[in-house]
Amino acid sequence: MLYIVPTPVGNLADITRRAIEILAKVDFILAEDTRTSGILLKHLEISKPMMAYHQHNEHKVLSNVINRLRAGETAALVSDAGTPGISDPAFLIIRECLRGNIAISCLPGPTAFIPALVSSGLPCERFVFEGFLPHKKGRQTRLSALVKENRTMVFYESPHRLLKTLAQLTEVLGEERQASVSREISKVYEETIRGSLAEIVSHFSNNPIKGEFVIVVGGGVG
Repeated sequence: MLYIVPTPVGNLADITRRAIEILAKVDFILAEDTRTSGILLKHLEISKPMMAYHQHNEHKVLSNVINRLRAGETAALVSDAGTPGISDPAFLIIRECLRGNIAISCLPGPTAFIPALVSSGLPCERFVFEGFLPHKKGRQTRLSALVKENRTMVFYESPHRLLKTLAQLTEVLGEERQASVSREISKVYEETIRGSLAEIVSHFSNNPIKGEFVIVVGGGVG
C-alpha cells in the first residue's frame, strides 16, 4: 500500500488526525526533502525511516520503492507542503503502483491554491489550475493560449519570478483584468492583494516580495 499524505502548507495544526495515524503506522516515508519532513515528524513525535523522493531522483529510486511495496511494506509519500502531485512528484510512482496492482490511498488535506482561489473574490465554481508556468521554453505559448480562457486561472510562483509573471500576464490579458495574489497561506504573515493586474503589479513593485505565491486571475468574458 502507498499512501499519499498531504502535509500543512504553513500552520502545522492543519494536518489531519488521519494523516498523523498513517505516518505513524507505515514502514517508511518518501519525502521530497527529508530535512523539512523531519521537522514535521519531530513535531508530531513520529520516528520513521525516510527516503528522499523528488524530481531529481525519482527515476533512480522508483524500482527499489516498488519492490519494497510488492514485498508487503507500506509507505507514505509526502512533499514539503501540501498534497503530493500538485506541482510535486507523485504521478510516476502512482502510475507504477497501479501497473503493479499495488493499492493506492490518497488522503484529503491541505493544498495552497484552494484557499487562495476561494478568498480571491473571483468566480471559483469553474477554474483551471496552471501550476508553475514554464521558465523559458513554451512560456510565451502557454501565456498566449490563456487569452481565450473564460475560467478563473490559478498559478503558483516563486518570489524572484513574481513580478516578471505578473508583468507578462498584464501584457497578455490586459491591465484591467481582475486578479489576486496570496502569499504565506496559513502562516503568520498571510496576505492577499486583490485588484486589477496593473494595481497588483504596482503594489509588489513598491513592497517586499517574500514567501511563496498563488496568483489567481479572472477569466475573459465571452
